Amino acid sequence: MADPVLVPARFNGPGQSGNGGYSAGAIAALLGGAEPVEVTLRRPIPLDTRLEGIVEDGSARLMVDETLIADGRRDPAFELEVPAPVSVEQARVAMEDYRGQRGGPFSRCFVCGLDREDALGVFAGPVADSDLVATTWTPDPALAGDDGNVRAEIVWAVLDCPTYFAAYRDEEGTISFLARMTGMLETPVRAGVEHVVIAWPLGTEGRKREAGSAVLSAGGEVLARARALMIEPRPG
Repeated sequence: MADPVLVPARFNGPGQSGNGGYSAGAIAALLGGAEPVEVTLRRPIPLDTRLEGIVEDGSARLMVDETLIADGRRDPAFELEVPAPVSVEQARVAMEDYRGQRGGPFSRCFVCGLDREDALGVFAGPVADSDLVATTWTPDPALAGDDGNVRAEIVWAVLDCPTYFAAYRDEEGTISFLARMTGMLETPVRAGVEHVVIAWPLGTEGRKREAGSAVLSAGGEVLARARALMIEPRPG
């Protein structure tokens, strides 16, 4: 058993459920350590709800009563090549063409929502002459622990949202939800310091899209990386 997990209402993604990346990061935090973790989201993550955390044999589960909400496992074989870094200046230019929508199901996401005054401002737009999207991000000190490092759940959330805009870079308004995310934090992400976040497409299969993402220092060092699988709902 582990301590109960609570996803505060502030950390929502679509509608009234938790941001997928934040929720995946909460499971990764249960497992601890520096190894990559693969998380599968089974159901929308309820907000402000006590989730039972069960950790055993290198895996973790989040339960509500007898219902499995999400599960994760350590994945030491995880590998993801990160493209050449994008400069802070390039990322700022890319943000000017951010394609997030107001009034939509994700418009109040705490990471990338345009209808949230307190959103993190992770507005990844297309980088010219590449298949990347990019944004700058300066974490608020309120998102960090006493050591000044941004909490893992927040970093996972920031890795999540740009993957959608990479996977659907040339499409408008397609609804898709995070189903699985594998990620790792390699170096602490410091609050109050400007970073660059990038994402890029990895493939399409039917209703499934995959994309990679990374948080970089302003100088281009890879601090965290992730691979995301998104699935479009069935028609109707």
